[in-house]
Amino acid sequence: MNLFLEEISSEEGVVYNLTTMGYAGLVFLIFAALAIMSFFVNKEGKGKLSIKQITVSGLCLALAFVLSHFKFAKLPMGGSITLFSMFFVTYIGYIYGPRVSIASGIAYGLLQLIEDPYIVSIPQLFCDYILAFGALGLGGLFYEKKQGMIKGYIAGVIGRYFFAILSGVVFFAYYAPEGTSPLVYSITYNATYIVPEFILTIIVLSIPVIKSTLKRIKLEANEKDIRKTVQLG
Repeated sequence: MNLFLEEISSEEGVVYNLTTMGYAGLVFLIFAALAIMSFFVNKEGKGKLSIKQITVSGLCLALAFVLSHFKFAKLPMGGSITLFSMFFVTYIGYIYGPRVSIASGIAYGLLQLIEDPYIVSIPQLFCDYILAFGALGLGGLFYEKKQGMIKGYIAGVIGRYFFAILSGVVFFAYYAPEGTSPLVYSITYNATYIVPEFILTIIVLSIPVIKSTLKRIKLEANEKDIRKTVQLG
């Protein structure tokens, strides 16, 4: 643990920062996640991801990462209201399905861990950055459903919210005010940054011109695959 994390005392208690080896390990994991993603096959099992699919996914991740720096509010123990950053991770799922989006969500979580970590233990790191952000990829489960973009976003946010609550109960229960249930505290704390961004994003996605534009981007991102299907048919 000392190889990858260094212990720091703060007003909130003992926290950890990544060491040089820790950052190097995370960079390796990001490339590993992207490499694994590149070997995923489509739902018929007929082929690996194309360069176009990898490129589109990478651009969505880059956009999500950039937008995550536009923070309307930042909470003291992790979590912030950002400018639609969660959506662009779930949008990958809307375009290409859950296999790609879950791997992309994990890669995004590792990027967040490099950029702005809040670590109290290895299990908490895994829950808050791997599972929570990876759960955004659950949005891909609805990529072929009616209203799949919005349904996928809702599913991804619920997934992240679940693991954020779990982390709060298990790893941050001692921050709960006296007489307050750790579960209630965790639900409330995590809702203060996830719910406002969620509501704002749903409102924007409900604007017809934005919704139609995002749907058109999906069609163009899959255009080559659609052509092949038509030709084979």
